[in-house]
Amino acid sequence: MKKLILIGFVLLSTHCFSQSFVQGIMERLHFGLKAGINYSNYTNADFSTQALLGFHAGALVDFDLTKNLAIQEEFLFSSQGAKVKEDIFGQENVSVYYMTVPFLLKYRTRAGIYIEAGPQVGTRIKDNLDSLKSGNFAKLLDLSAAAGIGYQSKSGFGIGARYVAGLSEVGDFKLSHVNPDFRSSVIQVSLFYIF
Repeated sequence: MKKLILIGFVLLSTHCFSQSFVQGIMERLHFGLKAGINYSNYTNADFSTQALLGFHAGALVDFDLTKNLAIQEEFLFSSQGAKVKEDIFGQENVSVYYMTVPFLLKYRTRAGIYIEAGPQVGTRIKDNLDSLKSGNFAKLLDLSAAAGIGYQSKSGFGIGARYVAGLSEVGDFKLSHVNPDFRSSVIQVSLFYIF
């Protein structure tokens, strides 16, 4: 009888602990939507470029570590690239579409102002250059570092600005007169809502 009571007590306490543990995690976990504009260019290119206007849109997951510190992961469809001022690739605008996943450490003040920083991985979905016969214009993976600042209201609406600096080479082609060793540089301005 004592063993039965003990087993019942252990099962009850385990159930209560797991229920409060899951509830505690769910209170710290937030989901949201995000969209905005990209202003992108290539750095270290041996051809002349100008910045290109693009966009980004997707979802985010925010997990509160403390009252002011959080980890935020985003899943964004992003168009990046540059206006090429020379007739190298057969067209003026080079657009590459990525699925980007920033993983950011975010510090929020009581006033709602925040700063964020962390790595970002992008996977190429497609580009707009069909003229290259020696592979794709951009590599499959794009590694970057991101840092930003913004404001998030208590209702969940916010605005943010971020700079994303490419760490890996973009080019995945072989042309005798063009070096593919250039990197992405993106300024993002976003509106978001966290539930």
